[in-house]
Amino acid sequence: MQYYRITDIEDPYFRQMHQLMQNVFPPEEVLEYELWAEPLRDPGIRVFVAIQDGEVVGATEYRYYKDLQVAMTDFTIIGKEGLGVGPFLANRRMEDLRAVVSESGGTLLGMFAEIYNPYLSDRLEFGGVKAMNPFVRREVLAHLGYRKLDFDYIHPSWHNDGEAVHGLDLCFMPIADEKIEAVPASLVSSFLEKYYAVLPQKPDAWYEMVQRLKQRETVRLLPI
Repeated sequence: MQYYRITDIEDPYFRQMHQLMQNVFPPEEVLEYELWAEPLRDPGIRVFVAIQDGEVVGATEYRYYKDLQVAMTDFTIIGKEGLGVGPFLANRRMEDLRAVVSESGGTLLGMFAEIYNPYLSDRLEFGGVKAMNPFVRREVLAHLGYRKLDFDYIHPSWHNDGEAVHGLDLCFMPIADEKIEAVPASLVSSFLEKYYAVLPQKPDAWYEMVQRLKQRETVRLLPI
C-alpha cells in the first residue's frame, strides 16, 4: 500500500479522494471540489491517500500549528475494509507529523480531532462502510489516546453558509504529557479561531461558544 501526498486538484487521485469523501461524509462536511485548489497548495496542510492497485482506498488530512504546538486531524477515511487501511494511515500520519515537527524545530503538545457523536444522532450512515460507523470510530480514537473536551461543541458548516453543525465532539490526544487531565481553555479557543479563520460565515452560536471558552481557565479531558 502506498502513502501518497496530493497537492493539486488536477491529480487524478484527488478526484477519487473527493468522491470517497462524498460517499462517506454528510454534504455539509465536504468542501466543494474547486475550493480545494488553494488548500492543497498550502504546504502546512497535508493531504495523503492510501493507494492499493491504483485505487484510493483511504485518505487523511492533517496540519501542524507551530505557534500553538498542536496538530489537527481534519479527517480520516477508510474506503475498503479488510486491508488494514486504518492502522496504515494512523501510523504513517504520525511518522510524517513527527518529521514535520522536527523540521520546524517545534514541539507537539497533542492533536485535536472532531468526531461525530452517534448518541446524538442515529442517521449517520457514512457510506455503509462498517469501519466508518461513528460508534467504531469513537472506539478507535479512544484506543489511540483521544479524549473528549468537556464543552458543548458547535462547528461551522463547510458550505460556508453560516449554519451551525451539531452532533460532534471536539477531542484532544495529549502527546507531550499523556497523563494530563485538562488543557488550557485559551489553547482550545485559539486553535478554533485559527482553524476556522478560512470560513468567513460562521454562526453566532459558534462565536458564543468561543467566548465562553475564553472565560474559562481550563477544559477537562473526559473519556470518549
